[in-house]
Amino acid sequence: MKTDIPYNQLGDLERRRQETNRKAQVYSRCIVALATVAALLLAATALYNLLTPRAPPHPSCTEQQPPPAPGPVLLRPLQGNVGLGHGWPLMLEGAGDAVVHMPGLIVLLESIPEGLTFNSSTPHPSIYQAWLNLMAEARSSVDIASFYWTLTNKDTGTHEPSANQGETVLKTLAKLSGKVSVRIAVNTPQHSQPQDDLRLLNASGANIREVNVKKLTSGVLHTKFWVVDKKHIYIGSANMDWRSLTQVKELGAVVYNCSCLAADLGKIFEAYWFLGESDTVPSPWPTSFSTNYNKDTPLELPLNNTPSNVYLSSSPPSFCGTGRTGDLQSILSVMEDAQSFIYIAVMNYLPTMEFSHPKRYWADIDTQLRRVSYEKRVRVRLLISCWTSTQPIMFPFLKSLASVYDPKSRLDIQVRLFVVPASPQQKEIPFARVNHNKYMVTDKIAYIGTSNWSGDYFVSTAGSALVVNQTASESSETTVQSQLQAVFERDWDSAYSTPLTQHSNLKNLC
Repeated sequence: MKTDIPYNQLGDLERRRQETNRKAQVYSRCIVALATVAALLLAATALYNLLTPRAPPHPSCTEQQPPPAPGPVLLRPLQGNVGLGHGWPLMLEGAGDAVVHMPGLIVLLESIPEGLTFNSSTPHPSIYQAWLNLMAEARSSVDIASFYWTLTNKDTGTHEPSANQGETVLKTLAKLSGKVSVRIAVNTPQHSQPQDDLRLLNASGANIREVNVKKLTSGVLHTKFWVVDKKHIYIGSANMDWRSLTQVKELGAVVYNCSCLAADLGKIFEAYWFLGESDTVPSPWPTSFSTNYNKDTPLELPLNNTPSNVYLSSSPPSFCGTGRTGDLQSILSVMEDAQSFIYIAVMNYLPTMEFSHPKRYWADIDTQLRRVSYEKRVRVRLLISCWTSTQPIMFPFLKSLASVYDPKSRLDIQVRLFVVPASPQQKEIPFARVNHNKYMVTDKIAYIGTSNWSGDYFVSTAGSALVVNQTASESSETTVQSQLQAVFERDWDSAYSTPLTQHSNLKNLC
């Protein structure tokens, strides 16, 4: 019996081993089955996502932004009547600092000529500082559409200390041209125009393309805008001219971290770039130049945390891709939508084809102003520049418009002339000391353009504009149009503004 015990124990061990193996096999089969089911579920989910149609996301300016560039960041709040609320620190102190990385940030900009002061408010941030900020932010590309380039004293035959800002911009852009893609679309220069700036930039690595708009449409490339990294933009009245930073009154806007809007402005730039190479205007334009955003279907997005309807207009019509609102149609539409007031600040206002031969009358804008004044009882104000280069023919038309004023009949069109004062030394600076603004603001919309207001600029000359409607805002103090209205009223009520009447002596004014 003693010899049987070990054999019994061995039998028990064998049975236990077999039972363990059987359980292991069952467990393994369960694992395989579960894995197979999981794989089938994943495959089914992927197939569902592939076959199920999905609406594309609504374009927005809230894409994730890259982290700020390394280095110290010095924040300061904007000063002046900017009214953005929420205590936002919007700009950075110093030329070398980066832009605050906030989605959909729009800031009004000004160039205030030296010696021009306003007691009632502080000006908006400078165009000069915004250009430096844009160059500091550039990581891949800078595209600039421009009329001409005179950023140095050498270009203008002057010895002005105030040219230092323009010279700084040129040096910074030249340095940047060796690091990122810099493309410049510029109106084909006349032989008498300085080209040293463009030669320097080209030698530094910038790609420059001349656009012969005179040959294409008998006009010029009068546009002034920047597109940086396909997500930041600048647009406004300032030329690439040192005087536009320190000796000429300018207004523009910069929009940071808004790739949807930058992509749309980029299409206008690409049109110029195409025209500079092909030297012919396509009809129709390829679909790559088309846009979905216009006066009828604006881009809906938040700017400064405020619901906004935005679009970009362009001129002449022959340069517009499918869907693009022409600049003239944009202006007429903004006037039509106004319910309370229309304020206009432009350098020149003429209901004519200013540069045509033979002479032609062109009353599209003039007629619209008279019509909305009469039919809708909208209050109309025009602030027009008066300087040494002002054409005398402009004033009979302005006086005619100003005569549409009768409080009893509720007709209210008024015109004032804005004169930038100049010292004897400043008078020696050629083509300076002028209010060069090109904007309109109503109770609903801010229109910031690049064109003077005569027929040629909408029929044959290349220009563009940013149109912003923030009437959905809960507080009017935070809107772009309320800020632009404050700028206009500051200038209108200033000592530099003089009413135009039937008895005004223009020789004493300009």
